[in-house]
Amino acid sequence: MKYKIPQSVLVVIHTPALEVLLIKRTDAPEYWQSVTGSREEPNEPWEQVAAREVHEETGIHCGPGSLLADQLVDWRVENVYEIYPAWRHRYAPDVTRNTEHLFGLMVPAGTPVRLNPGEHSLYQWLPYRAAARACASSTNARACLLLPQWLGRRSP
Repeated sequence: MKYKIPQSVLVVIHTPALEVLLIKRTDAPEYWQSVTGSREEPNEPWEQVAAREVHEETGIHCGPGSLLADQLVDWRVENVYEIYPAWRHRYAPDVTRNTEHLFGLMVPAGTPVRLNPGEHSLYQWLPYRAAARACASSTNARACLLLPQWLGRRSP
């Protein structure tokens, strides 16, 4: 069995009006979240992981050469948290903590979303405060609440 690398991205996809895209997991139906995903190789660039996961989970292209490439912003923030017991079997036996690297992706309102049915069953766009309340993960909720701050730091 190939274990997951305990280094992941969290990508808060949002509109200019601060509506946040949340997606519902198929393996935990009560779990709403932003796009997440782990590195496939230990030194895989964070931007590559983020763009890959956004495309795999939502069908939105934001990698190099795409129309949204310059909207994928590395917030240069990392969270370290305990991996939920229900998902620890995906990691090596001695791994209990994950490092999560944060990104934001601003998309136009009405951007089409195409979920990967193997991972997610539903999606919704919510105002950022409501999105924070709906997130199952506390780090995801905090990221949603910080969205106005991060947008204020963007250079024009």
